Amino acid sequence: MSKAKAVDYATLRKRLEKARLKGTASETADRARNLLLVYLDHAQAQNIPIQELARQIQQGLPALRIGGADLAAVAEKPDGPFGDIACASGCAFCCILAGEDGGVITEAEARNVHAALSQLPKGPDGRAWHPRACPSLDPETRMCRIYDARPMICRSYISKDATACEAISTGIPADGAGVVGAQSIYLAVHALGRAALKGIATVPTFSLSAVAAAALDGIDEAEALQGAKHKPRTLDDESARLS
Repeated sequence: MSKAKAVDYATLRKRLEKARLKGTASETADRARNLLLVYLDHAQAQNIPIQELARQIQQGLPALRIGGADLAAVAEKPDGPFGDIACASGCAFCCILAGEDGGVITEAEARNVHAALSQLPKGPDGRAWHPRACPSLDPETRMCRIYDARPMICRSYISKDATACEAISTGIPADGAGVVGAQSIYLAVHALGRAALKGIATVPTFSLSAVAAAALDGIDEAEALQGAKHKPRTLDDESARLS
């Protein structure tokens, strides 16, 4: 990944305040911007060098931390969406990855997925169960083999109706399953970070399925990430899709 060029906190703040996201709901973008500005202020108060902060944004760490905190807060609500879910071990229809992107993840997540899967022995993976299933799945138990390293897109997906998940996996729209709002915040934070660093540093996203498949094929991290790297518009498209 490219190294961040020189920038300072004041410049980064101004860039972030002016950044606009195409297709993303203004309410989501504004909330994500405010949260990222707080993250920026905290980093400055902690005397974190601006180069280190820029690198964190490149890796997607602010998106993960902010989105993760939002997800945790939602999960703790007694009357929230996690209160009555149909998710169960071995269901795995949510792990059938739709679309060409194969699941949008950040650099930090891509590295975590690759590291976790690289430690597993070679053998059949999720694609032995379904051709579009995430390679991280165990084809027999249909359980994630890297559950603790699963990315935000997996953590934020819940279902109130398992039949809805099965329908969606075949391309049929259905109510009762999908990602919670924290996923939209996570994507918006990452997109805003990319906009703020435009011309200064590259802020990429990667295909979950491509990274996982490469890791299981024994491809080293650098080559795996290069091959799984998305085109820039993928993040915009995914963020807009969830708005």
